[in-house]
Amino acid sequence: MKQTLQHIKDTLSPIFSQGEINSLIKIIFENLKGYSQVDIIMHGDDELSDYIKGKVQSILTRLLNHEPIQYILGDAYFQGMHLKVTPHTLIPRPETEQLVDIIVEENHASDLRVLDIGTGSGAIAIALARALRFAQVDAIDISAEALSVARENAKTLKTRVNFALKDILAEPAPSAPLYDIIVSNPPYITEKERHDMEANVLDYEPHTALFVPDNDPLLFYRAITLYAKSALAPGGRLYFEINQNFGKETEQLLDNNGFTNIAVIKDMYANDRFVSATKPLDK
Repeated sequence: MKQTLQHIKDTLSPIFSQGEINSLIKIIFENLKGYSQVDIIMHGDDELSDYIKGKVQSILTRLLNHEPIQYILGDAYFQGMHLKVTPHTLIPRPETEQLVDIIVEENHASDLRVLDIGTGSGAIAIALARALRFAQVDAIDISAEALSVARENAKTLKTRVNFALKDILAEPAPSAPLYDIIVSNPPYITEKERHDMEANVLDYEPHTALFVPDNDPLLFYRAITLYAKSALAPGGRLYFEINQNFGKETEQLLDNNGFTNIAVIKDMYANDRFVSATKPLDK
C-alpha cells in the first residue's frame, strides 16, 4: 500500500499540487477499496492485489492525459450523493452545491413546484427533490444522453423527478403559471474565455453545456427570464448560476423584465456567482 501511494505521488506530482494529489488518493481508494482517509492510513502496510495495482495504474495513465477523475470513475459527489457522470454531462461543482443550499434555505413551504433547466446529470433537480418538502420537480435538457444519465441517478437515489427532452431556446411560454421555483445553471462561458480554461474541462466536458457566443453571453438567461415571466406563479422565485463577469448585466436583464428583490450573490471564492429574483405578486 505504501509503495503504491508513493507511486501515485511520484507519477502525478509533475501536473498536480500536493493537495490535489491527496484528494485524488482519497477518491481513488474510496472507489476501489471503500476506504476512508483513516482506512488508508490504517492499511498502509497491507499488500494490494495485482488487480488493484493495475486499476490504479490505469487511472494514473488517464489522469496524466488530464481526464477528470469523475469521468474515469463515472462518479461525482454532490450534496451528499454519489451521482453517475459521463462525458455527456457536466461534472457538478461545489459552487452549484451552494446554489442548492441557497434555494433550500429560502424556500420552506411544502408542495412547491420546481423546474430545473439544463439539468445535465440531474444534480440540482435530484438534490432539491430530496431536500424540499414534498416538492414536485421537473427537469429538462437538450441532450437525450444527459437525460438518460439523470434518470438513472434519480432511480438509483430513489428520487422522483419528471425529466423531459426540451430546448429552452425554443420552448413556448405557458398560458398559465406552472412553477414556484425555476432554477438554471445554463451555458455561460464565452468563446473568448476558452484560453483560460484547464485542459481537463476543455478537452472532456460537453461544450454545448459550457459555451455561449461572445456577442450574446446572456443568450440562455434572456430565454429563461422570458419563459419564467409566464411560467412562474406570482411571488415565485428564479435562481441562476452565472458567469462572474456578467452579474450586473444579469441583474439588469431581470429588472428590465419586471422581476423584483434581485440579488447578486457571491460564491465561496468571493466571485459573483448566483442571482435570485422574485416575480411580483401582481404579475
